[in-house]
Amino acid sequence: MPDILGATQLSTGECLFLVWAPHADCLNLRIVNSPERSIPMDRLPKGYFRAFVENQTYCRYLYDLGGNGKKMRPDPASRFQPEGVHGPSEVIAPREFKWSDRGWRGLPIGELVFYEVHVGTFTPEGTFEAILPRLRDLKKLGVTAIELMPVAQFPGRRNWGYDGVSPFCAQNSYGGLPGLKRLVNACHEQNICVALDVVYNHLGPEGNYLADFGPYFTDRYRTPWGQALNFDGEYSDEVRRFFIENALYWIRDCHVDILRLDAVHAIVDNSARPFLRELNQAVQSAAAEMDREIHLIAECDRNDIRTVQPPGRGGYGFGAQWNDDFHHAVHAVLTRESRGYYQDFGKVSQIARSLTSGYVYQGEYSQYRLRSHGSESKGVSGEHFVVFTQNHDQIGNRVNGERLGHLVDFEALKAAAGVMLLSPFLPLIFMGEEYGETSPFQYFVSHQDPDLIEAVRQGRKSEFKAFRWGGEPPDPQDEATFRRSQLHWELRKTPAHKELCEFYTELLRVRKQLPALSNSDTSCVEATAFEKEKALLLRRWTDGQEIFACFNFGKDAARVTLSVPPAGWKKVLNSRDQRWAGPGTSLPECLASAQSLVVEPLSFALYRSDDRGKT
Repeated sequence: MPDILGATQLSTGECLFLVWAPHADCLNLRIVNSPERSIPMDRLPKGYFRAFVENQTYCRYLYDLGGNGKKMRPDPASRFQPEGVHGPSEVIAPREFKWSDRGWRGLPIGELVFYEVHVGTFTPEGTFEAILPRLRDLKKLGVTAIELMPVAQFPGRRNWGYDGVSPFCAQNSYGGLPGLKRLVNACHEQNICVALDVVYNHLGPEGNYLADFGPYFTDRYRTPWGQALNFDGEYSDEVRRFFIENALYWIRDCHVDILRLDAVHAIVDNSARPFLRELNQAVQSAAAEMDREIHLIAECDRNDIRTVQPPGRGGYGFGAQWNDDFHHAVHAVLTRESRGYYQDFGKVSQIARSLTSGYVYQGEYSQYRLRSHGSESKGVSGEHFVVFTQNHDQIGNRVNGERLGHLVDFEALKAAAGVMLLSPFLPLIFMGEEYGETSPFQYFVSHQDPDLIEAVRQGRKSEFKAFRWGGEPPDPQDEATFRRSQLHWELRKTPAHKELCEFYTELLRVRKQLPALSNSDTSCVEATAFEKEKALLLRRWTDGQEIFACFNFGKDAARVTLSVPPAGWKKVLNSRDQRWAGPGTSLPECLASAQSLVVEPLSFALYRSDDRGKT
């Protein structure tokens, strides 16, 4: 089936409409404007229907399932929903946009520094276009990849994006496909990659019409968010095709560089040819054809190293995966929270283990899960893990959506930034984190169905039982919940916030500049935990250079004995320096040999030596 799903403008001047509806006896294309008419579609093998129509750019249309006008549905592969998820689809002309990124080839995965953005709350306007003036600030910060939370069309104007129901369609209230293309093009002009969060494990509950067209879903499995997608049952070849074509659409038509797949652990596929592997192979084939660096990154809570292992070793071949263990380990040590999944964490030794080998749980028993969890990840390159101390999930799925800055003090924020940005992994910064944004990031929706709205409210309450945080979560449907979550960019210019932003900038500069820190080989990483003192010694090295960093995650000064070679150690930075709005430090600028140090509370110091390997 060589034709592209949806509506495609052809060089002949015609428009091709292609849709999969295997259970339909007949199907009509209903043009609802200019002028309104009904066009019978030709049935093709495997349940596809096709129609060629004279140039129909900007026309609005529906599919008439059954041909009797009783079941009119928008296109499952619609590129634009001007009236929202329930309205007609609109044909647009993709060739009208003039790209200026012909020389863009992307970036190697090891150079990625992610900045996660929710388009609707990033600016007061809440559009793709409104992000453009901020790109220079992000580039100056050291960001090399903007990661957009899902933008597929969702109901209403307010949503995290995980309720999307038109996977090919960029949200109309964000600016639609033209706005997304302008953003991607502008990012490439700044040598910044664009990563897009895509959801291939479920669709949202409102405006989800895929089941009316065919067996996209299965009752054999279930996800926490609704019906599971049919990737391994009858008719699953065409379901796979739909989502693989979706991935290629974002890459080829929208020039997106990276796809982050949401919750791949919720994709159940017992076939001999796993969908995730097939998807990765299709994407990498397209990357080779386009001569571009394209990366797939997975979110997976199974700690399954097969996610990033190559297909030849039985893996799925993803470039990297999110590492929640790193977040949980750092968060639990700094906040001392011990409920929910945090009950499995709270030791400095767990931070040390993650720094040297990725996962914390590599087959050990998890008290939270009541079973053994994870697979061995020691020896896996650091560029295969994305780490963070804050992200949309870990903030927004708290009862009040508190950022880390609401839970710990200013010095602890810098310590958290240090252990993330000095790690051998790919760092991710959540929007506003770099300057200590004070607004929360809360869960919000704008559904129309009263029963669904109430179900979402009750669902949010039940999610927090394991954490026993207490209190009522904000009403997701209330627009005020959304408004509270918008950023306050003016904070970047105020004391402490300005210094924190400069601190992140300097850490990212040092990370890129020092070879020992840009080396992602985890065999060149050593981390020693001082559990009683709540301290950690991190060593990293490469030919000709070594660094060490002393961290104190506790509230009392900690004396640690350095297990580092005698060398000419020079201070790179100290988080307590007054330059970073700190209280000052007593640690020396230079160290002549290995010795014990007193590391002040909630701080870290970074030293370098360029004598490694010299005699």
